[in-house]
Formats: sequence, structure tokens, C-alpha cells
Amino acid sequence: MQVKTTGIVLHSIKYSDSANIVTVYTRHFGRVSYMVHGVNKKKSICRPAYLQALSILDLDVYHVPGKSIQRIKDIRTMYQFTGIPVDPVKNAVALFIAEILFRTLWQTEPDENVFLFLENSVQQLDCCETGISNFHLVFLLKLTRYLGFEPNHDEESFMYFDLMNGVFLKEKPLHSHFLMPEDAIDFEASLHSDYSNMSQLNLSRVKRQKLLESMVEYYRLHIPDFHGLNSLAVLQSLFD
Repeated sequence: MQVKTTGIVLHSIKYSDSANIVTVYTRHFGRVSYMVHGVNKKKSICRPAYLQALSILDLDVYHVPGKSIQRIKDIRTMYQFTGIPVDPVKNAVALFIAEILFRTLWQTEPDENVFLFLENSVQQLDCCETGISNFHLVFLLKLTRYLGFEPNHDEESFMYFDLMNGVFLKEKPLHSHFLMPEDAIDFEASLHSDYSNMSQLNLSRVKRQKLLESMVEYYRLHIPDFHGLNSLAVLQSLFD
């Protein structure tokens, strides 16, 4: 059937000289792979800019339930980027976030709350003017709520953070996957941050990198086969 939906680009790979397979998180169908033909041709429905990481698109698609690769009839830009394509830091963060989403969002069922969260996050990244170096940290922790392993931050007093169980503890857990008190403080501060106040996270370069590594480990402990993030090294080197 032919339907209209909105989608956020997570990944694009060249399939042949004239076609790409594009993975999109859609509002109405969840994660979907689409075959897009003639990307570089003048009369193509799809311009190369449409396939950049986190592009928000209006789509007319032919959706066949159960089919692994769907077809697109028409593509239009729903939100015009002003910052991500021209700002190297925002662009690197966008690539990192897109890869995180590509490796974590496997639902083929729609989730309105997930889509709205992603849509808002992309727009916030595109237009934010301060705190960009902390954006990915705040995003990673916010995303855990939708992935089902949001850290428990109701504890009034804590010393350590247990990465395996997602809780703050007064004593060291009986395994090696935990944060020491000085790192747990930064983790907890990030948990209570959002896009409007992320610039207030007072993190040195070393602390920021260590916190990112801890968050990636947290994801690895809770998501099967979560490894090999190609964009992680680029992001770390940029903030160095």
C-alpha cells in the first residue's frame, strides 16, 4: 500500500552504481530499510543531501508488511538543517548519534514517543549554540529511557555507579563494571542535564572522554552485539 510518513535517516550504504539502501526510523513503521535509486542523477527524487545522517524527511512510500526492503515513491525535506552540515562539531556528533541509533533501534513497530524524542533531539542539535561538546552525553543518557535501561537516579546518597545494574551504590559492587565516586558524580550530573542546560556541565577534556567511554560501556553491557562504533574515535579526536 502507498502511505505517507516521516522519517529520520540513520544509515545509507551504496548498493550499486545507481542505488542506495537507506535505513530510516519512521513515525509509522519504526525502523525500515528503503531502496533508493538514482541518487546522483539530475531527475532523481532523492538528492544526496537527503541521505545525510539524521535528515528529517517527508516520505511517500510503498509499504508491504514483512518485506525486508521497501520502496520510496517520493522524498521531501521536512526540516532544513542550518547548523549540522556546516559545523564540523555538530556534524561529528550527528554521525555518532546516527550510528548509535542504527545499532540500537531495531523495532519494526512504530513508537510515537521514540520518534518525537529523536525529532526534537535532532532539531536541538542543529540549532544549539552552547554546550555542543556535551550534547552526545546528554543524548546517550536520555536515549536509555526508550531502550529500557535508564539508570536509577532516585538514590539520595551514593558513592559508586553500577554499570551492570544501572544503580548507584554506597559500596563497590562485586564485579569490575562500575564507576568510582569521582566519575559517578559526573555521570549523575549528566543524568540531571538536558539540552537547555548542558552547557553548565563543567567537564574537562579528560573527564568528558572518560564519561563517554563509561556510557559506551554501559550500552555494551545492556545491548547484545553493541560494539565497533566507527564514529567514536572521530568524536574523541575532535574534542581532543
